[in-house]
Amino acid sequence: MTLSEKLSNHNFRMFLWHAAFLSFAQNFTDVDTIIPAMLVEAGGGALHIGIMSAILMGGSGLAQLFFAPLISNRPYKKPLLLIGINSRIFSLFILGILFLYTGLFPARWLLWAIFLFMTIFSLGGAFANISYFDIIGKSINPNRRVNFFSTRQVISGIILLFSSLLAKKVIVMTHFPTNYAMMFLIGSAGLLSASWGFWLLKEKEPTIFRIEGLVDYFSVIVDELRQNKRLVYFLGFINVQGIVISFLPFVILYAKRTFQTQSGDTGVFLLCKVAGLVIVGLFVLLAGRKIQYRPLLYLNVLFSLLLALSTAIAGSTLTVRYIFFLGGIAYSLYFITMNGLVLELSANHNRAIYTGFLGAGNILPMIFPLAGGWIIKSFGFRPFFLLFALIVSSSLYFIANITPPANASPASKT
Repeated sequence: MTLSEKLSNHNFRMFLWHAAFLSFAQNFTDVDTIIPAMLVEAGGGALHIGIMSAILMGGSGLAQLFFAPLISNRPYKKPLLLIGINSRIFSLFILGILFLYTGLFPARWLLWAIFLFMTIFSLGGAFANISYFDIIGKSINPNRRVNFFSTRQVISGIILLFSSLLAKKVIVMTHFPTNYAMMFLIGSAGLLSASWGFWLLKEKEPTIFRIEGLVDYFSVIVDELRQNKRLVYFLGFINVQGIVISFLPFVILYAKRTFQTQSGDTGVFLLCKVAGLVIVGLFVLLAGRKIQYRPLLYLNVLFSLLLALSTAIAGSTLTVRYIFFLGGIAYSLYFITMNGLVLELSANHNRAIYTGFLGAGNILPMIFPLAGGWIIKSFGFRPFFLLFALIVSSSLYFIANITPPANASPASKT
């Protein structure tokens, strides 16, 4: 079946609808500011933040490795995509209700509930992500993908700025736990609106990359790694550089302990992070095809090291704002390069499997926050910052060996 221009344009609009409302919702459940701040106010410490970061970041990615065979064997991915996003809507809604009625049960139960439903939220995202990449790869014509990702960057950036301002107001309107109840309920409503775009998607045709059990699956992984050396170095890169996504939650803890920051400060930190994300998105959009992956990969390492250095020498709450701005830049560079390289390394028939392979790149990002929580509790923050900088620096080796061909897709195709 040939993908018609009309069908491609329809799916183009539906994916943009989802991206717009997802951008609105994500600031109300931001894993770098809102979630760690909420954990601290609920009585959590460094270990709790480490475990939560492992679940939401490295753990969700690692789960993709195990979800991939199940999803790849299904001819149509849209029902699985809907299961993933609806589980996220459900978990946020229940959390919002629980925060409204915290007085009805012991305080320690709240922490358990947070971990339970945020785990469902995380696994739902991992489950949906594989189907998302599979469908987007076959439901939008290749000549429209550049325009889609560029348009998505602009729309998401504008909405992220707006929703971060709104989230900043909501979190200071009332006190804990009512403010977080409102945040989760708004986030759930935003995701519900985003899901409408997925309900209206028209999946082009069935695709199956048949996997006969776990033995066959891991055999496929080994064969792909043997045949595609770039994939080996790519997985190495996202393992070591991927720890950047779990760094900012510990900055929230550091700021609260060192400078006694409050809910209002958390909202400002979120806004600063979003500003960094938007600036990078606009830069990549404007530069277009002139930008190649390798410079962005090196810039990612540079800003990650600046992030660690700035946190280690931070002297005030004002300084922490700049740290979150740097964090937004580092995050954006990481996800732009990672997503773009996934599309470049995979094809329509094996995209679900390749997206699942990314789970193998999340082993260290899952372990690092767990180790980080223990290091901070036992030795303080400085050794943690040093370890982060050393691991990130090692990614230079993998970047040097990720050698795209001369006609490799530019970063704008991400």
